[in-house]
Amino acid sequence: MSKINLTVQRKAVYDIVTESSDHPSAADIIERLRERGFHFAYGTVYNSLRYLSDAGLIRELKLGEAVSRYDSTTDEHYHIVCTKCGAVDEVFLELPEEWIAEVAARTGYSVSHAGVVLEGVCSECAKKVQ
Repeated sequence: MSKINLTVQRKAVYDIVTESSDHPSAADIIERLRERGFHFAYGTVYNSLRYLSDAGLIRELKLGEAVSRYDSTTDEHYHIVCTKCGAVDEVFLELPEEWIAEVAARTGYSVSHAGVVLEGVCSECAKKVQ
């Protein structure tokens, strides 16, 4: 692996992502940077997110939304998204091997990775409906 070059900008972006439990979007990250007194150009933030993702320090999540979100947990896991408020939570469960084997058998693919996004209503939104 090549040496990681954490510039001031990349370190600031990395810190925001690692300190966030809500899987922030780039817009969220820019807003939080500004709250800390950083005023980086949008391109700098997007380039920093790409660099950090490519380096394996964070994960870019495409959760069926228009924008990507970012996660500092790089271990293999899945996500569940609230269809009411957009909250994103992590799911640390193994996919059943039988399921992956069945997908491979039905499609003819050799499955190398599974990215699963579950959707539902979070407990907070469910309380509001009652």
